[in-house]
Amino acid sequence: MRRDFLKLCGLAGLGLALPLRHPDTRAADKKDEPYTGPYYVVFNASGGWDTTYLMDPKGVHDINRLYKHGDILTHGNHAFAPNKKDAQGGMCNEDFYKEFGDELFTFNGLDYSVNNHSPGARYMATGKLDSLAYPTFAALVAACRGPDCPLAYLTFGNYSATGGVVAMARVPYVQSLKKIALADNVEGNPKAAYHDPFALNRIEEALKEQHAVVAATPQLPRAERGENMLYAAQANSKALQRVVPFIPDKLPKERLNQQVEIALATFKAGVGVSANLDIGQFDSHANNDKDQMKLIPEFLAGIAHLMRRAGELKIREQLVVVVQSEMGRTPNYNQGNGKDHWSIGSILFLGRGIKGNRVVGATDDKQFAVPLDPVTLKADKAKGTKIRPEHVHEALRELAGIAEHPHAKKFPLGVPEKEKLVKFWG
Repeated sequence: MRRDFLKLCGLAGLGLALPLRHPDTRAADKKDEPYTGPYYVVFNASGGWDTTYLMDPKGVHDINRLYKHGDILTHGNHAFAPNKKDAQGGMCNEDFYKEFGDELFTFNGLDYSVNNHSPGARYMATGKLDSLAYPTFAALVAACRGPDCPLAYLTFGNYSATGGVVAMARVPYVQSLKKIALADNVEGNPKAAYHDPFALNRIEEALKEQHAVVAATPQLPRAERGENMLYAAQANSKALQRVVPFIPDKLPKERLNQQVEIALATFKAGVGVSANLDIGQFDSHANNDKDQMKLIPEFLAGIAHLMRRAGELKIREQLVVVVQSEMGRTPNYNQGNGKDHWSIGSILFLGRGIKGNRVVGATDDKQFAVPLDPVTLKADKAKGTKIRPEHVHEALRELAGIAEHPHAKKFPLGVPEKEKLVKFWG
């Protein structure tokens, strides 16, 4: 799109009307100021993971068939299911907790309230079950912390709504990122530019000059926003070029690892704030154990790849990572050796501002959520609160420092003051 627009600029003698400046889109003014973090990554296990084969092990009442209660392993304060002998590739639980357990925070007993995929995915992504208008946490935090970034909010699937507060960016392949970063080059080839630097500089100067003129002319809101987004896309071309050095020469084969590479390249280049990563097929209505033993290790390997590569790029300390699914699996098997939808599950966190080696919340031996006191974070079956996604999202907004931002205020979660999780992040 940018290449075609530049060609048209040349043919038209640069005599084009340019977009107006929108209060939430200031990329043209700050294109040389890279965003330096924090960076937010949300991993989605789409379809509904079996938490009893990961962070909430049971081994009783025939809830699991691959291990017994006495086989459950621990690392620090974490208890987890053994799966090294059953894992099909990827990273087994044993290795994952050994490497990341000390910085991992687990919440068990999350009440999804529903057991259907679409509302569950929306609820987990936004913290709001009864609205289609709310943005995902990844979109909201991008809009609040880095609205000037060209690729502020990346998404690779699952529920991805923006609430109209930030542009959604989809970059499905690593090579696609290179083409976007080198949009004025043939197929992203740095040696085959459509214009020489002199022409590009003249085009940029003309865009800037005419933008200043048009900005003083009243426009309808929709026209103003649309024109401004177009101008911002043009002005951000040099910023996007910063991504190129961080695109690896050797591309990973794993689907989640490819998403990780795209996200980290945008983070390191200072053109991205958040990423919504996703792999599916967790909906194991048949052959639950076989499917989960393939997918859970693949999922954990993707998380490990993110943390290791972020370390290599020297941005690991700036990462905030959320690991979730839209539902759990039933505490019993169906006739097809599968497990059906269950409205109780777990969620994992690690990264900046999150104290690790912690487990909060629980499910009982029948896999029902145990209410807890939101202040002490201890189980309280009599007077405790069932923790739902909005409680977690309220805490995430506090962690990100955006709870009082106008965008966040526009999308209230309605959590009563007495139910807000106190010192949730340790």
